[in-house]
Amino acid sequence: MKIETDPKKISEILTRSIADILPSKEGLRTLLCSGQQLRLYIGADATGPALHLGHATNYQLLERLRKLGHKIFILIGDFTARIGDPTDRTATRKQLTRDEVKKNVKTWKKQLEPIIDFKTKNNPAEIVYNHTWLSKLTFEDVIELASNFTVQQMLERDMFQKRIKEEKPIYVHEFFYPLMQGYDSVMLDVDVEVCGTDQTFNALAGRTLMKKIKNKEKYVVTTTLLENPMTGIKMMSKSAGTGVFLTDTAANMYGKIMAQPDENMIQLFVDCTYVSLPEIEDIKNTLVTNAVNPRDVKMRLAYEITRMYHGEKFAKKAEQDFVKVFQKRETPQHIPEKTLKVSANLLESLVLTGLAPSKSEARRLLQHNAVKLNNLKVNNPELRMHDGDEIRVGKRKWVKIHLA
Repeated sequence: MKIETDPKKISEILTRSIADILPSKEGLRTLLCSGQQLRLYIGADATGPALHLGHATNYQLLERLRKLGHKIFILIGDFTARIGDPTDRTATRKQLTRDEVKKNVKTWKKQLEPIIDFKTKNNPAEIVYNHTWLSKLTFEDVIELASNFTVQQMLERDMFQKRIKEEKPIYVHEFFYPLMQGYDSVMLDVDVEVCGTDQTFNALAGRTLMKKIKNKEKYVVTTTLLENPMTGIKMMSKSAGTGVFLTDTAANMYGKIMAQPDENMIQLFVDCTYVSLPEIEDIKNTLVTNAVNPRDVKMRLAYEITRMYHGEKFAKKAEQDFVKVFQKRETPQHIPEKTLKVSANLLESLVLTGLAPSKSEARRLLQHNAVKLNNLKVNNPELRMHDGDEIRVGKRKWVKIHLA
């Protein structure tokens, strides 16, 4: 595949969603303009079954580079997920079993297919698993890798300093994590690693190992984290289960984006859509000058993102249902349906349909008058279900019940 070196395309790639480029932006620009095919990768640990829009930002950047002709790898950390990345953790991560990791990665490729091309015959993206090489390292290999780093370097990290201050334990295996992520770079022989800013330390460990083992320069491209610009709170978290997930239905995805604070809109446009930067700047100006209703801008944002992952047909339906429910106060035409046992009561039905994650949460929802049965507020957990009953929780969750 011919390598595209259009300076304008490269300039946008090196600007959009980029937090930093190490060791230098100009060095990477020169490399991208050279016509050489580069090897690039993103790694993500399989700590949960669903990817979110924060992950998608990185994958969209990688796909832009693939379209220029470069070779991209999607690395699934099926080995590192079992250890647990200590980054930003004030306590040790729970170690996952091999079966838990396998279950988590089962649908990742399908989730990424709307934004990454795995099927093209001309330079397809490739999925790799770090269990392939990390599981084969001997203890001698690990000692040799560890000799490239000091304990002081590890302890300088903020989360370890915080644990020391709070007298919380730091386990030796947590020091191995950046070594393993760094070794991924060596085994893939990459020129560039793309990651979130929270992964900078681990990515630079890979840069160190590439120099030591292969005498090769590796660039680290960090992307902006999706954070509320006013509060600094992360919008997305795979481990915590918060945010907009690629596994969400079209209706839920659209509704979750509409629920985002107004101040998050511009960053979501930049990092999570294909809308051009000049057009986003125009949108920003109309918001600043109050020339447009923020709700209308957010509806455009919700439509653009939902269309990317579910297609135009389902994005339009999600938009129409949203307008009916929230602007016209009507019931949506297409309500998810669930079949339950005849004996199920309302409390059990909330859990069995997925409207509540647990019985305790279902009770809380009922106590706070957040549940409607056939459009009437209810709080009696013992109510018996009837065929055709419609349960609604909050503003976005609906289910129609069928009894077996």
